[in-house]
Amino acid sequence: MAIPPYQEDSEVSNPIKRIRWATHRAKGPKADRKRQSLIDRLHKRTGSGEKKRDSTTKENDTPESGDNESIEASSEEQDTGRRIFFNIPLPAEERDEEGHPRAHYARNKIRTAKYTPLSFIPKNLWFQFHNIANVYFLFIIILGIFSIFGSTNPALNAVPLIVIITITATKDAVEDWRRTVLDNELNNAPVHRLVDFNNVNTAEDRVSLWRRAKKASTRGITWIWRSWQSKKVPKGEKGKSWQERAMDESRPSIETRRASVLSHRFSHLSVQSEPEVEGIQMTPVPSPLPGQKAPDDAFDTEGHPNTHVTFEGIRPGPNGEAAIVDPKQPPKKFYGSIIDPFKSTPGISRFKKDYWKNVQVGDFIRLYNDEEIPADVVVLSTSESDGACYVETKNLDGETNLKVRQALHCSRGVKHARHCERSEFVIESEGPHSNLYAYSGVIRWTQRNPNDPDAPGTDMAEPITINNLLLRGTNLRNTEWALGVVIFTGEETKIMINSGITPSKRAKISKDLNWNVVYNFIILFFMCLVSGIVQGTFWSKDDTSHSLFEYGSYGNNIASLDGFITFWSGVILFQNLVPISLYITLEIIRTAQAIFIYSDVLMYYEKIDYPCTPKSWNISDDVGQIEYIFSDKTGTLTQNVMEFKKATVNGVPYGEAYTEAQAGMQRRQGINVEEEGARARAQIARDRVRMLEGIRRMHNNPYLKDDDLTFVAPDYIADLAGESGEEQRIANEQFMLALALCHTVITERTPGDPPKIEFKAQSPDEAALVATARDVGFTVLGRSGDSIIVNVLGNEQEYGVLNTLEFNSTRKRMSAIMRMPDGRIMLYCKGADSIIYSRLKKGEQPELRRSTAEHLEMFAREGLRTLCIAQRQLSEEEYQEWEKAHDAAASAVTNREEKLEEVADSIERDLMLLGGTAIEDRLQDGVPDAISLLGKAGIKLWVLTGDKVETAINIGFSCNLLDNDMDLIVFKVEDESMVTAEAELDKHLATFGMTGSDAELAAAQTNHEPPAPTHAIVIDGDSLKLVLDDSIKQKFLLLCKQCRSVLCCRVSPSQKAAVVQMVKTGLDCLTLAVGDGANDVAMIQEAHVGVGIAGEEGRQAVMSSDYAIGQFRFLTRLILVHGRWSYRRLAETIANFFYKNLVWTFSLFWYQIYDNFDCEYIFDYTYIILFNLAFTSLPVILMGVLDQDVDDKVSLAVPQLYRRGIERKEWTQPKFWMYMADGLYQSIITFFMVYLLFSPATFNTETGLGINDTKRMGVYLATIAVLVANLYILFNTYRWDWLMLLIVAISTLLVWFWTGVYTSTTASTQFYKAAPQVYGSLSFWALLLVAMVMCLLPRFTVKAAQKIFFPRDVDIIREQIRLGKFDYLKETDAFIPPPPEKVASVSSSDISKLAKQPTNAPTLDEDMRPIYPPSVAPTATTHNPRSQNGSNSTDYTLRRSMDGPLSVDGPLSGDGHPPRMSLDRPRPSFDRARVSMDRVRPSFEASNDFTSAALLTRIESSHSQPGRTGHTRQLSRLRHALSSRRGTVSNDDKPDST
Repeated sequence: MAIPPYQEDSEVSNPIKRIRWATHRAKGPKADRKRQSLIDRLHKRTGSGEKKRDSTTKENDTPESGDNESIEASSEEQDTGRRIFFNIPLPAEERDEEGHPRAHYARNKIRTAKYTPLSFIPKNLWFQFHNIANVYFLFIIILGIFSIFGSTNPALNAVPLIVIITITATKDAVEDWRRTVLDNELNNAPVHRLVDFNNVNTAEDRVSLWRRAKKASTRGITWIWRSWQSKKVPKGEKGKSWQERAMDESRPSIETRRASVLSHRFSHLSVQSEPEVEGIQMTPVPSPLPGQKAPDDAFDTEGHPNTHVTFEGIRPGPNGEAAIVDPKQPPKKFYGSIIDPFKSTPGISRFKKDYWKNVQVGDFIRLYNDEEIPADVVVLSTSESDGACYVETKNLDGETNLKVRQALHCSRGVKHARHCERSEFVIESEGPHSNLYAYSGVIRWTQRNPNDPDAPGTDMAEPITINNLLLRGTNLRNTEWALGVVIFTGEETKIMINSGITPSKRAKISKDLNWNVVYNFIILFFMCLVSGIVQGTFWSKDDTSHSLFEYGSYGNNIASLDGFITFWSGVILFQNLVPISLYITLEIIRTAQAIFIYSDVLMYYEKIDYPCTPKSWNISDDVGQIEYIFSDKTGTLTQNVMEFKKATVNGVPYGEAYTEAQAGMQRRQGINVEEEGARARAQIARDRVRMLEGIRRMHNNPYLKDDDLTFVAPDYIADLAGESGEEQRIANEQFMLALALCHTVITERTPGDPPKIEFKAQSPDEAALVATARDVGFTVLGRSGDSIIVNVLGNEQEYGVLNTLEFNSTRKRMSAIMRMPDGRIMLYCKGADSIIYSRLKKGEQPELRRSTAEHLEMFAREGLRTLCIAQRQLSEEEYQEWEKAHDAAASAVTNREEKLEEVADSIERDLMLLGGTAIEDRLQDGVPDAISLLGKAGIKLWVLTGDKVETAINIGFSCNLLDNDMDLIVFKVEDESMVTAEAELDKHLATFGMTGSDAELAAAQTNHEPPAPTHAIVIDGDSLKLVLDDSIKQKFLLLCKQCRSVLCCRVSPSQKAAVVQMVKTGLDCLTLAVGDGANDVAMIQEAHVGVGIAGEEGRQAVMSSDYAIGQFRFLTRLILVHGRWSYRRLAETIANFFYKNLVWTFSLFWYQIYDNFDCEYIFDYTYIILFNLAFTSLPVILMGVLDQDVDDKVSLAVPQLYRRGIERKEWTQPKFWMYMADGLYQSIITFFMVYLLFSPATFNTETGLGINDTKRMGVYLATIAVLVANLYILFNTYRWDWLMLLIVAISTLLVWFWTGVYTSTTASTQFYKAAPQVYGSLSFWALLLVAMVMCLLPRFTVKAAQKIFFPRDVDIIREQIRLGKFDYLKETDAFIPPPPEKVASVSSSDISKLAKQPTNAPTLDEDMRPIYPPSVAPTATTHNPRSQNGSNSTDYTLRRSMDGPLSVDGPLSGDGHPPRMSLDRPRPSFDRARVSMDRVRPSFEASNDFTSAALLTRIESSHSQPGRTGHTRQLSRLRHALSSRRGTVSNDDKPDST
């Protein structure tokens, strides 16, 4: 059928009362850029040969919400879009000249592994022979095949290379096999797909010959494996596995009714244990099985039995007559249906369990609760009556909160297989791109009149947005089932586009090693060149004795030919100059280090039974050179568990808590936080008991679980019971009622007596608010239609939900309009402080505004996330008028979001303030200490998060990334202009006296010192998109280089990778990325080292990481202990390897001088083989595996030792050449001491036999070389334990043992009896002693001078260890041991006591004292006039000319007012915060770049309606009640007031 143009009059929308804003984000002018490789790959796989149609790129020039980004993403990425047909034959324009479909789509099978069984051998060899040394030794082996070059045993020469290739390949295979297993688990995961259905989009796909070969090989390998396995299975147990049986069965439906919000279902994981389950509760009606056909009139297009739908969309009466329509009710909007009621179908299609890898574009799939989405799917229908379903997106954006997705209106009647067969429609979709928050498409169909089969159809269309799309990797939650069609598969899904390509990482030392190998090649070239020239010249002479006694040369005495042959013979002779054994040694060392890391019990996370797991074994030394760490926030730094801690209601603060941020603040003030924290926690425990007792006395709440209580406030319960008067009781009740009503949470009831109530919310904050309301007696029991049922202190009440205006990052607030049981209409609003304050009623509640702002300021200073709560009563007329405007806006297709925002703004005004909340996002254990320790080591930590700016700032203070002394640069480009962004960068760079030049960048690349802790920068995703442009990226990088902390907020996965890439390439430093979700995969793969946290967010990050850990704090031990050890060990191992091989090779070279460079061996050939294999291999391997300069506890106590790794001083080119020079010197001593011994005289044995032949001289040389090399390695080893000394002794004595055993047999031919002859000579032992001393004396002298006169940090620390300064570490079991200066310092208990005394900070009158709103309080002490802070990124400015001076001289104010107490009632937590704030109050008041709460309370709202009046809540009665009430804290619990 023809596809008509997309007309506006055919567009439909849903005028629902709930605005689903939760998934929208602020629009930007462009979509995020993908990596170029991914773009190129996707362009080859276009969905259509035609240009993208106007219907998918423009919606009458005004796209739907979020479409701006997707449109520009498509234009930027040049995707051609796609049209997907359902039950409609492909039109001619969708076929090429040969009649084949133009569109070809990616398979849904994905592979993160690098190899397949067929490609492993060639691909692995290809990667291994990227190593220049492997290529070199392969060439040596080929040369050795030709006897003309003097190789004695070519086959034996190939053994070392074969062993190395085999071991490396085995290691790579083991690593990749793990990825393959995970890939197979994912690709073979079950999904219910519609089968026996003609998918015209992929029915004609042709399988390539290569894929057929791969499939055949896979089947063959599988058959062989199963055949071998079946032999081990007893005959009685043979049969199909449960997986195979499951794949052969269709999934029957059971006719049920939905009993709860979340019905129990057996997932595919539980089938193993309960295979007898035959059916799963699914839908009210079963899908037809093969051979069955449902009656045509069983169900209509809407799924209602025995009814039809009129063309007007009004349901008729039972006899077909028109239904009676109430003229007062507005007619319901007709959305149409994609089901053709007159289409005849075979009725054989059914949903059958299939594999993910078999899902194709255009397939119908049915998803069940808790299942993971296998592809990007457009939702057609769900089990919910309103078409809603809930998804968990933690694999995409790291958030565990639920998101709402909606089914299309035209397809909500598609519930069963027969409906899928009758559906005829086309989806016009944009092409695949990386933007997770945007999608644009349209569904088109021909609407048929169900009452008239002969009537012509009407073309209709409905837009598809991101709200209708389920993305691969997300999980369906709290929805029994959902049915959809597949739009993108495999590599074209958004999660895979953002994941990038699995990189092949190589350690930096390995890359540098190639250059050192090149240098040795150059040395080898000149050695061989000299040999060829000299030998060719000599053999061409005819006046020497060789012309008489030799038969001639291989080159027939032609100088050039003889020189050529000798050159290549020299390559074989001196091949050990580039030691192939070095590479196998490095593999052994790295493998051992990986085993040690895996076996470290101090990095074992018992909670999930997970050790630190190395996944890439070849980059352990890179972990010792990390300069920048890029970390996700949610789930990485935090537990993503929100706990309600404090509240302020009607001007009264409640709640006891001791947060990480408060401890950090006190630590900076010199207070002993261990003692203070223990005291505070003991106080909180006592208050907790009192609160629980108070709750039980007032109302025996059956839904309260004592362990779940986080809001510890016994005085709140007392006030709720009326102890402070009726006014405060009502205020507390209204406050909790607002928390119980203003939300979008889903209630889950766990059966029991009483049932357990749990909440699933779009935001963990929201769940914490509702849970706290439950704990104090305001329990949300669930929803009934459009109502919320709340148990209010034992009485169940029903509140009608009229409208829900949900939260988004632009609004920064959420409102719920409720019909109260008494008929009143109330609007409850919660949001950021600056947003709520700007919407309060003019002239009302001045005292409450001031006190609430002051309390929220203190809460925010403690690192808590704050919200304001307000309410407003609406008249019936006002609401009805507003609802009409709201429905009109919700029905709009063009500019819908802007219209809804405008309508919501009109009602959210003239609010009355109730109070505020404070929630703690609990950090993981030890995060602040870990970050502090990494900072001391010189490592810079950047936080890249998808969370909002305010949240990131709060967490920054909680984990010690930010502090009060920093100037916080909030970088936000409002107009999204590149020119503005560059101007902002120039302005901030000028602060540091920089311009962003190339010279400054070059200087930054060599400067590894951490920046001064004076500045920090916070930037959001939209601004980051601008500054990552190539034209200004350098300036942004240099600005960030000057800041101690960098926080990037609202960033996409691809932006995270772009930031890592910018630092990695721009500053030429090593980077590490750590995350826990699939949204961190691109960042993890981009960094030199990727670390995945196996926490609550799934295992996608772990799958793609190089190291997997259980908690962030384990990163300190991985980096500062194992990383530093690995880097130092490998650097020393490589240097010693080059040294010892140079000694050996040049001893041969010096001998050639006296042999006319005839490439003759002075050693026996067995020595050549065993030198690197046995005589000197074990000491250097043991050095690389076990050597320690200091132990693990000292490494953590003195993290500054790590800075040598950041500066890359352990492996440098000067060090390489110094070891080479040392080896050259020792080779001279080794050879010429022997030469000078035999030159003037000869030595004979007792039998008169001489020992001056080459083989016996070789015993002298070999023994000296082996002894000196092993002792030299021992010199360079820090840890001389019994094992190291034993291995060195055994390796050295092995040369005596081998010489004695080998020469005792006649198989040694000319070498026979060499051992007793040489070792029996006194000259041997004398020469051995003298040569050893002469070889090692320079090295010993230099090391002694360096450690005495030029000690390094580690030398000083080692001396202090010997002096006992670190003996205290033997007594501590702390994960991060304290530094020595902390142990040596005096106890700060006196300081802790002083902290409770009133400070001498200057004070002001109450009306003049500035109170900072929580959105700016964390940065209120900064002095950066360029900062833009606050909940809405407004540049608050406090002008002295407006308010006058904010500070006074002297310790006290003129009237002698002491520092303010919280209230008359003792509140330990409140008083702790007050003391901490009063200590830094002078710097607050000296700052003029932020708004104070005192000023905020005097600013009238620009959103308030003039002329409205209302009563002002007064606090006088409360103050009187508080002053006369009894204390709620016992004398023992009272804070010390002295």
